[in-house]
Amino acid sequence: MNLSQSVLEFLSGDVNAKRIVPPSGFTARLTAFTAAAMAFLAVFALALSLATHRLAERWSGELAQSSTIRISAPLEQREAQTRAVLRILETTPGVATARALPPDEQRALLAPWFGADLPVETLPIPQLVEVVETAQGLDSEGLRLRLSAEAPGAVLDDHTRWRRPLVRAAERLNLLGLGALGLITLTMAAMITLAAGSALAANREVMRVLRLIGARDTFIARAFVRRFTLRALAGSAAGTVIAMACIWALPSVEQAGGFLTGLGFAGAGWLAPLLVPPVAAFVAFWATRFAALRALKDIP
Repeated sequence: MNLSQSVLEFLSGDVNAKRIVPPSGFTARLTAFTAAAMAFLAVFALALSLATHRLAERWSGELAQSSTIRISAPLEQREAQTRAVLRILETTPGVATARALPPDEQRALLAPWFGADLPVETLPIPQLVEVVETAQGLDSEGLRLRLSAEAPGAVLDDHTRWRRPLVRAAERLNLLGLGALGLITLTMAAMITLAAGSALAANREVMRVLRLIGARDTFIARAFVRRFTLRALAGSAAGTVIAMACIWALPSVEQAGGFLTGLGFAGAGWLAPLLVPPVAAFVAFWATRFAALRALKDIP
């Protein structure tokens, strides 16, 4: 018998075995609710893990190949030093492109703090030069020496000082999301084990009678395992659908900006939550099997 036939037989079940476990009641509601709640939390933890993974990749990739030169010089010298900096960058190995940010772009950068009407042309605001590096990168120390000699007011910022802590924080958030997934899985296993134990205790006399008439422990355990596995599968599927709908309804980055609005799935990542119900069913299968076999051992 292959795997597909075994799964179909498990899902169809045995007519006589179905009568052992009550189809409704407290344990049924508890199992379905627990699976739905844990699946809901698991989808959000998965979204957090994937979002922080994308964030770490973007920060470590994009920001690693960009630098900024800040030119702090008097107004009458700023234009001359800007031209000197651009000439230096034209002959610097590892520089793909370099350009001085125009006043409107600098105004847009400062708008969140000072408003959109900031007169950057008349204020002593440093001139910014955007540098995009090649894949090989540039020699930061050598460039700093050239800038100090030919443009004393220019300071190179390769983003290393603040980029590394951000990437490290995103990576730790990714690990936190994965740890939350593991904790949710263990919690689900514990709750389903308790629910199965309650159902087994309520049917203790029924199981003793089944033994007396010749029923094997595997037959009795299979009835409980099947019923609780299907309950967990149905509950987790409902929780997954609700969680995916909630994540889909979150505002996008383009609408509101910020990190939390980037929480969600992108592209093929939307297929990842579909793994939650099968995993929940797998956890319920083994948790119920463990509880059932242990309970049957305690029956004289």
